[in-house]
Amino acid sequence: MRDALVAAAFRLFLERGYEQTTVDDIVALAGVGRRSFFRYFPSKEDVVFPDHERCLADMTEFLASGDGTEEPVGRVCDAARLVLRMYAENPTFSVQRYRLTKKVPGLRAYELSVVWRYERALAEYLRARFAGRPDGTLQADVIAAAVVAAHNNALRSWLRSDGQSDASATVDHALGYVQSAFGTAPAAARVEQPEDVVVVVSRRGAPLWRVVQEVETALARD
Repeated sequence: MRDALVAAAFRLFLERGYEQTTVDDIVALAGVGRRSFFRYFPSKEDVVFPDHERCLADMTEFLASGDGTEEPVGRVCDAARLVLRMYAENPTFSVQRYRLTKKVPGLRAYELSVVWRYERALAEYLRARFAGRPDGTLQADVIAAAVVAAHNNALRSWLRSDGQSDASATVDHALGYVQSAFGTAPAAARVEQPEDVVVVVSRRGAPLWRVVQEVETALARD
């Protein structure tokens, strides 16, 4: 029933336009009553975004399922990838929704409110992980905003390609910027660089400028 209502709604949105389509039109095409519509969707706007509540719940559950040892920035980047997976499950529908949202200011405002809820979920997780840090709340909010911005930039790029480009690679590339800017590499991945040691033999009593000159010469040879 839920899928039938979404299919009917988008068929009418594409044929008539969003503003010209009413809930009565949708239920008539789907062959159900108004009560059935509102059992699944509180408003006409909600039928445009039928999967975000489930995705938000999945994201929240994913963040809560960790044991607290995960690298936090990597964890929220992985959580953002759940949103990408939701869009990629049905590229045709996602592209149609993207085009419709661009045309209807009210839907754009609704979408921004949904994005804010994702960002808040990421920020709450990071606030808990950064609770003992100086400026932990500030760091959490900045990183959460960066993750959402990077994800959405890549997602829009994929949608503009009509879902033809590699969504995962595009989002991974964008989130890589966030990870490199704010994340911490695993200890095993860190490579300690050896320190350079320069030994200079100089005559006792040599003037300081001569010692400096010999050091500079040795470094230049290196």
